[in-house]
Amino acid sequence: MKRFVEEDLSDTEFRECALNGTRFVGVVMRDAEIDGLVTNLVVNGVEVSSYVEGELDRRYPVRLLIRSEDPGDLLAASRQLQADWTATIDRLRSSPGLERRTVNGEWSAVQTLRHLVFVHDSWFRRCVLGSTDPFTPMGLAVDFVPDREAQGLDLGADPGLDEVVAVRQEQVAELETWLGTVTPSQLAATAPVPDGPGWPPYARGRSTRDCLGTVLNEVREHHGFCVRDLDLLEARA
Repeated sequence: MKRFVEEDLSDTEFRECALNGTRFVGVVMRDAEIDGLVTNLVVNGVEVSSYVEGELDRRYPVRLLIRSEDPGDLLAASRQLQADWTATIDRLRSSPGLERRTVNGEWSAVQTLRHLVFVHDSWFRRCVLGSTDPFTPMGLAVDFVPDREAQGLDLGADPGLDEVVAVRQEQVAELETWLGTVTPSQLAATAPVPDGPGWPPYARGRSTRDCLGTVLNEVREHHGFCVRDLDLLEARA
C-alpha cells in the first residue's frame, strides 16, 4: 500500500486511477472535485454516495429511464439523449471552431463525438448485435484499447463536425429502430458477443441489457463532459 504522510498534494490530478480502499485521514480538502465511479464513499463518518446518486437522479431524470428494464423506457432515454446532443451541436455550430477547442487536457467536442462512434460500434454493434464488421474508421478509442487499427480505426483520422454528426445520426437511428422491436426477454439474454479478439474483451457473458446500458450511459456522461468544457471555454473567452 502506498502511503503519503505530511505531503502537500495540493492541485494534484489523478486521472484514470484506481483508488479502491483509499483512506484520507486528517486531511485538509477544500475546493476538491471528484468525477468517476464512486460508491460507498464515507466522509467524516457519513456515507454520501447514496445522496449523490439521488441528487443526480433528481437533476437528470433520464438516468432513471436508462436503468429501466422496459424497452419503451430505454427508447425514451435514447430520444432524450439525442435531443440533448442536438441542442449542443447547434451550440457548436453557432461558434465555428469551438468544436475543436480543448480545456484541462480533455477531449474536444468533435473528439467526444468520435468516441461515441466507437462506443456504438463496440458496445452496440459488436456486443448487442453480434457484428464482426470492422469499426468505423473515424471512431476514437481511449489509448489503452489494444489493436485499434486491426479493428478498423484510422489513427490519423481528422473528420469535421458535420461528418461525425452524420455518422452519429445513422447510429442513433439504428439503435432506436432496434429498441422499437426488442423484447424484455431478449434484453435479459446473454449478449451475442462474437468469439475471438475485439473490444471490449470483458463483455462476454454479460446480458444484452447490460451492454446496452453501457452505450446509453456513455452517451449521457460524455454529453455532460462536453457541456462542462464548453461552459469553461466560453467563460474564459
